[in-house]
Amino acid sequence: MLEKRQQLPQEHAIDTEYFIYCLEAVQDTEIDHVTEAQESLEHLALTYEIASIHKTCDTIEGFEDSLNTLILDDHNFKDYEIIYLVIPGEANNICLNDYYYSLQEIAELFEGKLIGKILHFSNAKILDLDEEESQYFLDITGAKAVSGYGNTYNGINSSNLDKAFFNLFKEDDNMFEVVEELHQRHYAVCKSLDFRLYY
Repeated sequence: MLEKRQQLPQEHAIDTEYFIYCLEAVQDTEIDHVTEAQESLEHLALTYEIASIHKTCDTIEGFEDSLNTLILDDHNFKDYEIIYLVIPGEANNICLNDYYYSLQEIAELFEGKLIGKILHFSNAKILDLDEEESQYFLDITGAKAVSGYGNTYNGINSSNLDKAFFNLFKEDDNMFEVVEELHQRHYAVCKSLDFRLYY
């Protein structure tokens, strides 16, 4: 299980209480190579002084272990406002190693464990939930919201918009104001990728 903490350079070290936890699906966690998501998080640390942890997983067990380690063992867990998932899949599921898992199954794995968190999916998968599916996920996990994109990778990777979203959260923890501001500043990309927030 690979884990990479994006530390801020010494001259940028700040007493931050804001972290991003990124979990990325890869073909094989044994192969160590820098992914686009890791580069994006490094940029986030250097440019916006937002610290993060990046982990990879290639199975549902790895996915579950990574999130459980964060929830149960990381004393900074309360500081992670956003759990950033770079995982392929379809409307209401994720795909790990050619196996599909519904968000209902994921909700049951993390029952009551994601209280107050925002789960944000990159556009590696589309996020398309009906009201019942989104309400079930939020009720079971205790998450504050689930966000992502209705349009899949269309020549546009969501990483720049993801970074803008995370940075706005650093400045303002009102979720609705952040989403409104994101749309004002990046209207064309939000529309093109079909940014969505379920709460």
